[in-house]
Amino acid sequence: MKRKIIKTADGSTTIHLPDWDESYHSKHGAIQEAYHVFIKHGLHHLCHSVPKAPDSHRDGIISDSGNKISILEIGFGTGLNAFITLLEAEKLNLNIDYVGVEGYPVALDEIRLLNYPSELNIEDRSTLFEEMHQISWESQHQLGSHFKIEKQHKMFDAIADFDKFHLIYFDAFGARVQPELWTESIFKKMYDALQKGGVLVTYAAKGSVRRAMQSVGFQVEKLPGPPGKREMLRSGK
Repeated sequence: MKRKIIKTADGSTTIHLPDWDESYHSKHGAIQEAYHVFIKHGLHHLCHSVPKAPDSHRDGIISDSGNKISILEIGFGTGLNAFITLLEAEKLNLNIDYVGVEGYPVALDEIRLLNYPSELNIEDRSTLFEEMHQISWESQHQLGSHFKIEKQHKMFDAIADFDKFHLIYFDAFGARVQPELWTESIFKKMYDALQKGGVLVTYAAKGSVRRAMQSVGFQVEKLPGPPGKREMLRSGK
């Protein structure tokens, strides 16, 4: 399938698939979308809504031993969401265990054409972004002081985790082009993978997606979407 690098409205780049008229991130702003959907309404929401653990000195942080959060990303793709989460972990003094699942890994030569470190004004960390893509799959690696990541190369229907994650970033290609990724069977796997009180966030807001989430037990709320999109969904267990 043909692929090309395009610049989105906020200056950050993404990968576009012309045959599907689909992109890895919003054409209205790749970085803006990542921060709005996954950081603001996912990570930050979770940190501020969960009661403080007895051994934590900061309000709203999940903690079993220190400020630790476990995140599953559905659609690792370009690694943008993971990289921004790494940066946020350092700012918030969080220890994050991150699992990124991807069926079709992006080639390193494409990754090197993306401009995320420069657009985030952290060009001195560009080697860390590249390292995230060079590390081996199926093994956990420490990147930076607060972030551990395991990239898993598999299809989403092969996920079989149970009661493991605090937060899920659901960032698959849209239901228009891959409806099989937005079904009750997939969301049942997501529901099972979340711990009680966990949260799933996605850029999507279609009624069929919301109903599929609700049918497996999620409590779903609509939220204002990122630039170019009226609404998004956040689901709790």
